[in-house]
Amino acid sequence: MVSVKEIQEYAQIRTKARAYLCYILSRNISQSLESGMRVEDIVKKIKNLKQALPKSEVIYAIDGNGIQIVDNISSNPKLNGRGKGDDRSDRAYYYRTLKEHRCILTDPYPSLVSNELVVTASFPLFDADDNLLCIICVDITLQNMLKMISPGSFDSTFGTFSRTIYTAFSLALFMVALLLFVKGVTSFMSFGFDFSNIDINEMFKSTILLTLSLAIVDLVKAIFEEEVLGKVKKRGHSEESHQTMVRFLGSIIIALSIEALMLVFKFALTDPVKLHFAVELLIGITALILGLSYYLKINQKGDKNNK
Repeated sequence: MVSVKEIQEYAQIRTKARAYLCYILSRNISQSLESGMRVEDIVKKIKNLKQALPKSEVIYAIDGNGIQIVDNISSNPKLNGRGKGDDRSDRAYYYRTLKEHRCILTDPYPSLVSNELVVTASFPLFDADDNLLCIICVDITLQNMLKMISPGSFDSTFGTFSRTIYTAFSLALFMVALLLFVKGVTSFMSFGFDFSNIDINEMFKSTILLTLSLAIVDLVKAIFEEEVLGKVKKRGHSEESHQTMVRFLGSIIIALSIEALMLVFKFALTDPVKLHFAVELLIGITALILGLSYYLKINQKGDKNNK
């Protein structure tokens, strides 16, 4: 199943992918036919493309009217040896090749046969008088294209390994958050309904544990969605573009603020001499807030400049 992240990755590597595929096609098949050569002679050369592009789904050729003139060449038994005579004049790669008069690479589109997202590289062949004789077409699934051009892509071997690691870390962090939640709940539930014996310090500690648990769960959610499921956040605002950083730091600031408030009450009642420690913690929290604000402002400017 293709994710939005893979489509975005393809958009980033499309220029490089086109250059690579057009080079492979031009190296294996001359763009202009030599005098006396027939289209059938050139069509025989497309079999060599399967060795040069082993990850291709299907290779075929169409004439100047968009009619497929050879059977499909594919490692997939459902596709191999079929398709000759099919009318492909309504395909985007056909009329784009006619219009641009050069090798082109399409956007991802669903294959009518496999139902997978594929891209098509089309390579026109001309005679000595610059008349179009046929177009060599190579269909490659989007996932295989990313593996070919971008080894570190979401669906590559490295990408799969990376998702496995992020999944393991997400599960481990979730277990930590669960333990903090259980500890926080049991800490204040131990008082039962005897409200007269409730310890304010214990209540603050329980609040801190629950806040940290929430911060970690929020972090796990952001990591799992972005790195494992491949969901892409909207890029309109810096707050949305950096969910993991902003959410986690925001939760940490809240937890530290609660801790500072607890220290203010504690030292004010028991040891006023140590009250400066709470003030120093509040100064540190203020510095974190200012730093986070500056971080968001810088990224917001970057988003505006990229528009």
